[in-house]
Amino acid sequence: MGKSNKTALVTGASAGLGAEFSRLFAADGHDVVLVARRRENLEALAGELEKKHGVRATVLPEDLTDAGAPERIVKTLGERSIDVEFLVNNAGFGTSGPFATADVGRELAMVAVNVTTLVHLTRLLLPAMIARKSGRILNLGSTAGFVPGPFMAGYYASKAFVNSFTQALAYELRGTGVTATVSCPGATATEFAAVAGTEKSRLFQAAAMGATVVALHAYRAMMRGRPMAIAGLRNQLSIQSLRFAPRAMTVALAASLNQTGDAPALPASKAG
Repeated sequence: MGKSNKTALVTGASAGLGAEFSRLFAADGHDVVLVARRRENLEALAGELEKKHGVRATVLPEDLTDAGAPERIVKTLGERSIDVEFLVNNAGFGTSGPFATADVGRELAMVAVNVTTLVHLTRLLLPAMIARKSGRILNLGSTAGFVPGPFMAGYYASKAFVNSFTQALAYELRGTGVTATVSCPGATATEFAAVAGTEKSRLFQAAAMGATVVALHAYRAMMRGRPMAIAGLRNQLSIQSLRFAPRAMTVALAASLNQTGDAPALPASKAG
């Protein structure tokens, strides 16, 4: 496919869904801006995309837990005269275990990446899209955002924010030429489980979709301007069932799926 002269910015592009999104954009002839901490991974991916698709791949190594990262990214874009047509807020990670014994620094870093940076980067890039009357925003939410998740409490809450924020933004953007889409995948085979410490949880052992399939589903939904994308019939049915299941039951089920058995849970009277 020929060059589109449009640019996509993908956060968390060094692996997993971020790398897959980057490949999809490049295959459609779009230039890409690759953002993540691991420069070596980004440079390898940039080389792959430029060689295979003839697009321009710009590498921006950034630690997105740093509150100043979004401003630095946008400043660099301005200096290089790069207009972002597609923004993919993919970066994020999870934590697991009882919240009362969690590493507070890691919990706050997770909220910074999953929520604060996403909001900040969106706010910085959105006005130019509206002015051009053209743009697409894709935020990575999760099926986890539809129910509280004991033993991954902070992660589930962060994704509830992303799900809600993006749907509200999609409504606000009607008629502007800009759209916002939230992708809500379930368990996906990426580095996420290893980082979060949930490889042995029932959720990830039972059924994890491939990153390529999930990314393509979300990419198509974004390009069509749909407000929400839930990949996989199993995930879609699970979300629909939440409308009828008692809340206490869904919370207990989430707790069961999230526990790994590696660490003892707090007594129910204290964790509940």
